[in-house]
Amino acid sequence: MFGVLDEVRRAQGALLEGLGFGPTECSYRIVASGPHWMLRDYGGSEAGPCLLIVAAPIKRPYIWDLAPQVSAVRFCLDHGLRVYLLEWASPSPGNGNAGLAEYAHQAIGEAVARLARETGTQPFLVGHSLGGTFAAIFGIVAPEAARGLMLLGAPLCFRPGVSRFRDAIVAMAPSALSEADVVPGSLLSQLSALASPETFVWSRLLDGTLSIADPVAREIHARVERWALDEVPLPGRLVHQMLEWLYRENRLCRGTLQIGERTVGPSSLRLPTLAVVNTADEIAPPASVLPFIKAVPGEHVRVLEYPGEI
Repeated sequence: MFGVLDEVRRAQGALLEGLGFGPTECSYRIVASGPHWMLRDYGGSEAGPCLLIVAAPIKRPYIWDLAPQVSAVRFCLDHGLRVYLLEWASPSPGNGNAGLAEYAHQAIGEAVARLARETGTQPFLVGHSLGGTFAAIFGIVAPEAARGLMLLGAPLCFRPGVSRFRDAIVAMAPSALSEADVVPGSLLSQLSALASPETFVWSRLLDGTLSIADPVAREIHARVERWALDEVPLPGRLVHQMLEWLYRENRLCRGTLQIGERTVGPSSLRLPTLAVVNTADEIAPPASVLPFIKAVPGEHVRVLEYPGEI
């Protein structure tokens, strides 16, 4: 059923794109790839710092480069950075056995190694949402491979009560997901909407209403709506581990998450880190970030809070 819903949502997105609200991305080339990922190279200053964007796994990555006037990629290029982006590929049928180790350690590690050979320098890692969670895990496992972390709305603590979204996801996620080979992206979107209708339904309607009078805001809103319809299916093993190990058992913040031969937790984070928290965010509110940050030893972590926007 959700496979059909995937097709319907893609058709809706294609309609919006046909009306002129698709992404307008700047040029890039694919310089490396693996079973679950592709590495985009956007170019930039060869003398500037190297930045690797770790995209969130559920949606397509062009939210980072939506249009010329609202493009994080272009902003970084204009400010002298060499920009790369790690894009997650759709798993093929029979290829649903990749988990957190393959995504947050192996894939990021291979991408980092490739761009280190190409540029001769270590990158800064920046990730949004669960892409930021993956980047944080990698930064703990392989701190020598990166220069620093920037985490944008990335949940790091999943203990009960940190958000209604976390508690609702844990309560309603079907156990059958652990048996699935590939999980349709629309299923994950529907679960998220049921867990937090304020975020995924009502706030989007409110944003659309508030954008009507402003042509620029209205266009951006339509482009974001097109992006929201563009889900990526995920391996069943990855979804199972995210739900069980992160959301239900809070292994990352408790310091009991096993990635390969390493045990991952806040006490092992050594990289300079900036965590940006939207105080109005229901998915990754301050309570899902600050307990982890407070458990990090030393003075190399900074938290920046902002109140959200349309």
